[in-house]
Amino acid sequence: MRKLILLLFICIGGATYAQENWGDLKKNNLTIKEIPPVWPGCSGSIKELDTCFNQQLSRHIMSNFKYPVQEYKKNIQGLVVVSFKINTEGFVEIKGVTGGNKGLQEAAKTNILKIPQLTPGMMGGKPREINMRVPFSFKTNK
Repeated sequence: MRKLILLLFICIGGATYAQENWGDLKKNNLTIKEIPPVWPGCSGSIKELDTCFNQQLSRHIMSNFKYPVQEYKKNIQGLVVVSFKINTEGFVEIKGVTGGNKGLQEAAKTNILKIPQLTPGMMGGKPREINMRVPFSFKTNK
């Protein structure tokens, strides 16, 4: 009987001690911050990572922008929007392409597919898919 009482005392005492360390769980709010995908070479706080990502994405799009020759010659213009995700491995996966004609859509899609492998976005310490949309404006000066 003494062993049972001692065991019961240890269990109750341990539970009380654990509650004191964690505080009142009913009063605590748990917030999990999403960490954006990280472009190679970017570092810093979450805000700095996000800013660096946007800058690098803009540079990438500008340096890889190709107006399809046939569409340019025919003065075909338009706005193309590419919807894609950065998957849990950090690779780009195209979800959809809208606007423009097929030639403009292929040019925009090719540009996005050239994005290098990234460090995937994170939430709660686990990789998370991040959805994105990028507009491409194709205009001629004719």
